[in-house]
Amino acid sequence: MTVTVFLVLLTAFATVTALVTEAVKKFLDGLGVRYATNIVVLVIAVVVGCGGTAVYYVNFQVPFAALNSVYLALMGIANWIGAMVGYDKVKQAVAQIGKG
Repeated sequence: MTVTVFLVLLTAFATVTALVTEAVKKFLDGLGVRYATNIVVLVIAVVVGCGGTAVYYVNFQVPFAALNSVYLALMGIANWIGAMVGYDKVKQAVAQIGKG
């Protein structure tokens, strides 16, 4: 996997993760369930990142070798970190706009 492919996949997965996270949060809020947002983002990001990378591997016939398996795990972690940073920054920007 090249760096370009990694970054394109990471961008796509971060977008999907943000959308799915908001949908899950609305669903859980509607049910009145208490939850930790960080844990919800973690689970969704790892599933989307690792699952999406696995789909990419199957689609482009990339072998599941040891190094590619490490990339798969790193994609899940990178997606989670990107989703957390993005979520926090967006939340902070909305709060600042509301105050100003």
